[in-house]
Amino acid sequence: MPLAARMRPRCLNEYIGQRHILGEGRLLRRAIEADRFTSLIFYGPPGVGKTSLAELIARHTSSRFLNLSGV
Repeated sequence: MPLAARMRPRCLNEYIGQRHILGEGRLLRRAIEADRFTSLIFYGPPGVGKTSLAELIARHTSSRFLNLSGV
């Protein structure tokens, strides 16, 4: 297993950054804890944590994780 995959956060508290939306009581954190999602699209450059966050959300909710690439 690649090092990057082994180092991915396993829980929300291990996810670094985005405290303004993922911190205790913040919008995205509340949505994850309430399991209230219809769909999400993450956009940004490689290596910023989009896949890690999506996998965390899928793990902590009843959501299904579907990884698509526009490349």
